[in-house]
Amino acid sequence: MRMRTTAVAAVAVALSAVLAAPAVAAPGGSGAGTGDVTGADTGDHRAAHRAMRAAVAAGVPGVTATAKDRRGTWAATAGVGDLRTERKRSPHDRYRIGSITKTFVATVLLQLEAEGKLSLDDTVDTWLPGLVTGNGHDGTRITLRQLLNHTSGVFNYTADEDFGRTYFLKDGFFEHRYDTLAPEDLVRVALAHEPDFEPGTDWNYSNTNYVLAGMVIEKATGRPYGEEVRRRIVDPLHLTATSVPGTRAAVPGPSSRAYSKLTQDGTGPTYDVTRLNPSLAHSAGEMISDSKDLNRFYRALLTGRLLPREQLNAMTTTVPVGSGQGYGLGLMKSELSCGVTVWGHGGGIHGSLSEAVTTENGRHSLAFNFNGDWAGDTGAVIEAEFCGD
Repeated sequence: MRMRTTAVAAVAVALSAVLAAPAVAAPGGSGAGTGDVTGADTGDHRAAHRAMRAAVAAGVPGVTATAKDRRGTWAATAGVGDLRTERKRSPHDRYRIGSITKTFVATVLLQLEAEGKLSLDDTVDTWLPGLVTGNGHDGTRITLRQLLNHTSGVFNYTADEDFGRTYFLKDGFFEHRYDTLAPEDLVRVALAHEPDFEPGTDWNYSNTNYVLAGMVIEKATGRPYGEEVRRRIVDPLHLTATSVPGTRAAVPGPSSRAYSKLTQDGTGPTYDVTRLNPSLAHSAGEMISDSKDLNRFYRALLTGRLLPREQLNAMTTTVPVGSGQGYGLGLMKSELSCGVTVWGHGGGIHGSLSEAVTTENGRHSLAFNFNGDWAGDTGAVIEAEFCGD
């Protein structure tokens, strides 16, 4: 299953491509850059390097990637970070990570459970009384665990057609790109629809689940969820490129520009969408990071530096979502074609597609970003890195 991140699905990033079957790459559009590739074609990373070049040939303006394994750290780029100046991408680029934010949020909730401040079996209504109600939604029957593994049935607000036209398509985006949306606004969009299914009876990716999870963190701690992410994860791991921007429109440097077609089918002119107010994603997908930080985060998470064993076991208990794939608590598992199993998440938001995965023992990690959201095959890059030719 592959959910392509085009304009209307941009924030959802539903399932990351790495953890799904490769898709046919969209043709390159107006202004797509080819650029030179930097980084050495050596060792076990040559196949990944070729896959990065293939993504640029398919229309992605540029790619930046960093891998860490037993040989050390490898970083490479392909294509350009700025279509106007043809400046190349940098291994140090910061970028919007979209739904990779979900793993950070789930980690904080699990830490709070380990501290006895809440239980994953608590209902949403316990923490957010009266919020999730209407059109068949009932927060008294949905648990925090069901939010984190997407079995709540709560409608995905980014699938709302009016929301998509307003924030993901060209005319709406340029009028509303700097709007500030409160998490309650996003939940209200979801609750205008009926649930996808009864809680706990099925699986469907919903960004609303993680907006609610962020709100629970704030209710349980009395602090913004982003502050909890910073003091519990970002600062202890020294993730110097990682931030929760809130309403800040810019991406801190060093960074590249981000590009989108702002159409449903990924065709047409290419637009610079770097600046936007990420409150439209909130705790479902607003964070910024770089590849080095993401590798460090997932290695620390999978090797038990952030969670006690009980909570890490809960996080890695998955719901089947496809052949060889499962979704845990903000963490996805996928068995690649060569039998290697990786854990991580993918993320997309306007002009940015990102992936971060690691093996369960933390010994081999990869994180990368496309600075365009309409072309390329992220799954091919991961297959190449972990499975080779």
